[in-house]
Amino acid sequence: MKVSAAALVLLVAAAAATAQESGFKRTILQQRDISAPGREAITGVSEIQPGASAPKHTHFGEEIGYVLEGSVVVEQAGSAPQTVKAGQAFLIPAGTVHGATNKGPGVVRILATYIVEKGKPLATPAAAR
Repeated sequence: MKVSAAALVLLVAAAAATAQESGFKRTILQQRDISAPGREAITGVSEIQPGASAPKHTHFGEEIGYVLEGSVVVEQAGSAPQTVKAGQAFLIPAGTVHGATNKGPGVVRILATYIVEKGKPLATPAAAR
């Protein structure tokens, strides 16, 4: 049992280190129920370091994003890549595989609101869905 616990601690530590090294970080600011049954609104700020990407993923609802700083290339399945600059907004439809890459020299900061199914994970890796 002690060996299993130690292995789990190492696995969690490795996952945390990988997430930090990836250059992508999302900070949740609020999570609230809304008037639409079975839905909630989650607001967060994402940061993408220069040269880093938010790995391809999906959401169980819409993502409405606004670029606060920098410029990001947003890729959505079925659409051409779109460069979104500070002061511009974007929308990702529910269930759409997407990712974002910072090809610029500075940190990208994005304010996003997600209107998603309550009780589901905020983001699911594209391969897992």
